[in-house]
Amino acid sequence: MTDRSQPEGSPSDPVFEGVYGPFTITDLDRREVLGYRLALLGVALAQAGLLLQWANWGSQGLWPWLVLMAVGLGLALRWIHIYLRPLHRALQLFWLLGCAGGVALALLVGQGAMLDTLAADSRWIWAVGPFFAALAGVGFKEFFCFQRPEAVGVTLLLPVALLGRLVGLLDERTTFTLLAIEAALLLILTLRKFPMQAAADVGDKSVFAYLESQRPPSQA
Repeated sequence: MTDRSQPEGSPSDPVFEGVYGPFTITDLDRREVLGYRLALLGVALAQAGLLLQWANWGSQGLWPWLVLMAVGLGLALRWIHIYLRPLHRALQLFWLLGCAGGVALALLVGQGAMLDTLAADSRWIWAVGPFFAALAGVGFKEFFCFQRPEAVGVTLLLPVALLGRLVGLLDERTTFTLLAIEAALLLILTLRKFPMQAAADVGDKSVFAYLESQRPPSQA
């Protein structure tokens, strides 16, 4: 995780008063925020593209969308600003486990049959589910910080769709519909983030610095 205490910026950087003292938003902060937003937009576009192609032309040739989703979420979790380091690490671990499950599925059935296999045998949700748990975690963070209604949809619809399918409460069509609604909400969420000031996504850097100072020296 990036050290949120941050070295001092230039004199022109804006200064904010945080809970534990003043802090500045630097060029590095702004680059990280832009990277986070672009990465999350990549996830949203890839998920929407995947579902659109799957619905209209079948499951062949979908692997580029899957790769873009994996890379996009990984980068978003690299640049996301979360006060609690264990939560940040947990989301990254979920992403890694979900990607590993997707790779295992691809090696077993071939990349062209991944989604058909997943649709036919819901037990594979156990393998790829952590990836979507990480994405739902990002949605929860966005709602917690900004109270955006579309973030609620991302946070809730992903587990409802996948767990409902896993336990047999939802059929394929209903699951697909819920995922399509979630993908649309994620796209709206990401597009609405770009007009925001970078400081909104950075948060209170004095809290990051305080939490970092409270960690044992061996873990700092």
